[in-house]
Amino acid sequence: MNRYIMLIVIGAGLWGTISWYVKHLSEFGFTPMEIVILRAWSTAIILVPFLIITNRNQLKLKAWTDLKYFIGTGIFSIIFFNFCMFTAIELTTIPVATSLLYTGPAFVTILSWVLFKEQLTKIKIIALFSTLIGTCLVAGIAGSSLQNLHITGVLFGLGSGFGYALYSIFSKYALQKYSSLTVTTFTFIVAAVALIPFFPYQEKITLLMNPAPLLLAIGLGFLPTALAYIFYTYGLQFVEASKASILSTIEPVVATFIGIMVFTEPLSVVQFAGMLAIIGAVLLMQFSNKQQIKKQET
Repeated sequence: MNRYIMLIVIGAGLWGTISWYVKHLSEFGFTPMEIVILRAWSTAIILVPFLIITNRNQLKLKAWTDLKYFIGTGIFSIIFFNFCMFTAIELTTIPVATSLLYTGPAFVTILSWVLFKEQLTKIKIIALFSTLIGTCLVAGIAGSSLQNLHITGVLFGLGSGFGYALYSIFSKYALQKYSSLTVTTFTFIVAAVALIPFFPYQEKITLLMNPAPLLLAIGLGFLPTALAYIFYTYGLQFVEASKASILSTIEPVVATFIGIMVFTEPLSVVQFAGMLAIIGAVLLMQFSNKQQIKKQET
């Protein structure tokens, strides 16, 4: 498998491990939005000292106007899609909200076609539909789940998909001037600063004085966030944004495996079929990438 595609798949796979951290942090009394804030802050706290020690030049902006890229990735993507997703969960259900979040690749494909002139190939469209159907099946959407849907909840769900898509779009612009590590770091610096007013410090800071939730918060910032976004963003430099977003739908497959292996959740035939559909789309993207390389060589 192409190493850049592999990095994107690994990054998305690491995103899939977030459920383990969220579940345990929830048990300690943190709300979903508070976990988003912990995620942003712990990631920034990990990455900034790392760059200060290893390469301070990567913490320098080439122009202050470049902050627009990181406002895009940090606020319009990370914060916006999380807010929309949690609102959609409250108004609909987790399966419906999850499936609507993964309309993201469709938005990326359309935006990349318009902004970056990426080709809208038959293989890409087939893979896109395969991931959308696969995500619905993995999330466990059945006919009964679609009855009496809250229209506002659906709109927020689509908003989460659009916000999710914006990370790939803004990153593609930022990567023309900055490394993947710099893009990831500034994304979470901006997100962390923007989220300062929304954390209930008096109520929850004492919880973080305990080793268990503190280590969970650090782990959340490192594995499914800092490392995941660095891998994904680095691969994005060499892969079309639309392809990368389709590849990223491996995340719910990993999350489902964790649910089965760690939390002993049941796996239905429908979910298994959805996982195969998503994996099939990833393999189709790999095949498409090989064909594109062969054409370039000839």
